[in-house]
Amino acid sequence: MKFINYLQSIAGVGIFPMISLIMFFVFFVVLAVWALKVNKNYISDMKNIPLDNHNETTQL
Repeated sequence: MKFINYLQSIAGVGIFPMISLIMFFVFFVVLAVWALKVNKNYISDMKNIPLDNHNETTQL
């Protein structure tokens, strides 16, 4: 039996693709709003983390 036959036997299976699409869309909308609203100093600090030498830790 094919996989599609198993899905057809589940009641209400058609709602799952819509739920996942909505979750995907909401996640990226929230991420875009956060990126537009975040403090520019925070972005600058995060951008310079790899170049920051005073927080270096040495591993043995």
